[in-house]
Formats: sequence, C-alpha cells, structure tokens
Amino acid sequence: MAGHSKWKNIQHRKGRQDAKRSKEFTRAAKEIIIAARGGGNPAFNPRLRSAIAFAKSVSLPKDRIESAIRKGTGEEAGGDIFEMTYEGYGPGGIAILVEVATDNKNRTVAEVRHVFTKHGGAMGEVGSVNWMFTKKGVLIFDKARYKEEALMEIGLENGAEDIVDEGDFWEVHSPPGDFDALRQAFENAGIEADSAEISMLPQNSIAIDADTGRKILRLVDAMEDNDDVQQVHANFDLPDEVLAEME
Repeated sequence: MAGHSKWKNIQHRKGRQDAKRSKEFTRAAKEIIIAARGGGNPAFNPRLRSAIAFAKSVSLPKDRIESAIRKGTGEEAGGDIFEMTYEGYGPGGIAILVEVATDNKNRTVAEVRHVFTKHGGAMGEVGSVNWMFTKKGVLIFDKARYKEEALMEIGLENGAEDIVDEGDFWEVHSPPGDFDALRQAFENAGIEADSAEISMLPQNSIAIDADTGRKILRLVDAMEDNDDVQQVHANFDLPDEVLAEME
C-alpha cells in the first residue's frame, strides 16, 4: 500500500499549500455541521471533538468553527447537509469511493457521475466496491519529528492496531471506535499528528502503470474539486515515477 499511502500524504501536504486550502475549510465546516447534530458540546460528542480537531489542523478560523456548530445544532440556518457515499470504477478497473456532504442530492449525484464518465470511469451500484475497503482511524506523523518507539508506547496503550513505516512519515491505524481516544492520547503527550481522520483503507491495492496512474489522478482531482465531495478513496498503488511527478 506504499504508493497509495504516499499519494494520500502528498495530497495532505498540498492541501495546506495551494488553492485546495479553501476546499479543506469547506470540508472541515461540513463535517462539524454533521457531527454537531449529535450534540453541540464536544465533551460529550466524540465525532464533534474529532471534527473540531481536524478543523484546527487545517487552520479553520474559530468563528467558522463556532458557526458550523450552531448550524449543526439548528441554532443557525444552513445545517441541511446530507451524507452520501457513491461507488464506482476508474481507469484500469480501480475501485473508487466518493464521500459527499451536500444540500442537494440530485445535483451532486449528477456531478459525480459526470466526473466518472468524463475521466474514463463509471458509476457503480450500491455495494459494488464498498466491500473492498475497511473503515479505520488514520493518524499521520512526521518521521523527522517522532520516533517509532514514542508512537508505539502511546499507541498500543490506546487502541492503535498498526504503525506503518511509509518512508518520510509514520501512519498509525486504529478501529474507528478507538480513534478519538487515540488521537487525544497523542495530543496529551504533545505528539502532533500532521493529519488525523477516519478513512476507508483498501484491503488490497492494485499496482498500476504510470499512464493509468495519471488518468486516475486526473479523475480524483476533478472529483475533489467539487465542493460537495468530502473524501475520495481508491485502491490503486501508484508507481514511483508518478509519485515523483506529484512531488
């Protein structure tokens, strides 16, 4: 899964550096709105705690965090957001999951289908590729800042399942139910994650050639340009040549 994980990490870094920063703001605000439906006090709402932590990691302003919470609890207009997941295939038969948060389901499904079709893919039926992925908590740490032993000591005591060496960073996995406690444990120890979120990890990744990899990336980029799209997950393993181009 190295090529897959490195792709996600490169995406994460780019999201902090370029025009996609505004998209990260939108994504973070929508996640807070949805999470706050379970209660506006993060002390009693683990999903909201995680959503706020993610929002802070992308530097979403405090006033926007507070506004999103009020929208989620119904104290402010604009909280009519629906969560949906669409499934499909990209070039080379790569499985793709698209998580969205939208106020207009008909508009969004049409736009997602259009991106699949335009970039050589196809929308699938419900359940067509979901079974190829497993939901996990994923935390990414800069290897230059933290040693594996420090992560392991805290991680194994707080629900971590695995610590994966991905070259220039560590990737820590956990069951979704242990994710918030694990994230909090690292935070309490002063160990700062570059990224911390619930993700859908592929059970197996498919190695693809450079040309197919570039086509897949164009599809994913087009999908992520849609403001309703929260996350895109896929089961490809990019070759080093394409990873180098992304860097």
